[in-house]
Amino acid sequence: MRSSSVTIIEHPLIADRLTRLRDKRTTPREFRLLLHNIAILMAAEVTANLATSACRVETPIEESEGRQLSMPIILVPVLRAGLTLTEGFLSAIPEATVAHIGLRRNHKTLEPELYYPNPSVDFTNSTTIVLDPMLATAGTAIETIRILQKQGAERISFACVIAAPEGLEALQAAQPGLPVSVAAVDRCLNENGYICPGLGDAGDRAFGTV
Repeated sequence: MRSSSVTIIEHPLIADRLTRLRDKRTTPREFRLLLHNIAILMAAEVTANLATSACRVETPIEESEGRQLSMPIILVPVLRAGLTLTEGFLSAIPEATVAHIGLRRNHKTLEPELYYPNPSVDFTNSTTIVLDPMLATAGTAIETIRILQKQGAERISFACVIAAPEGLEALQAAQPGLPVSVAAVDRCLNENGYICPGLGDAGDRAFGTV
């Protein structure tokens, strides 16, 4: 399902794993594995519109025409929860570069705070995919993309597992036309800025710090 620049990835395996992610009884180990599985399944859709160029390849039989990616891919997991999606995407795109960025949400103001600046990475002439399991208020996503744009990134997309309608609206308002891929759009945010029904804090649940 597509709506403007937002793609909702509908797949039976994703639906199954997402249901298990939501279950409060799911252990941290299971939680990480489920996110890894979802990331692999999402990667094909997230990269469906990557630019390619014609090339020639020598098979064991004869020379043939082929297609190859036109530019490098950079994955930017937002620490720490974004780490849970990284290996899944790398399984699909092993040649990708990984550039981490550390932003956390202030639980009082709900605003993002930078605690790990992105190291020097050349984002020019590349495709950048930001990874974060949750899109709640979108404050972290908006700030991450702003930082990446200041560093020269032009072709940016955002991939998450669950989003709140409020977060999608805010992200689209801040970055019109930004490609966003999501496995599920939930009902709303609660008064504390958490997605409902959601799955809780993805980072805490993945790393056992609940």
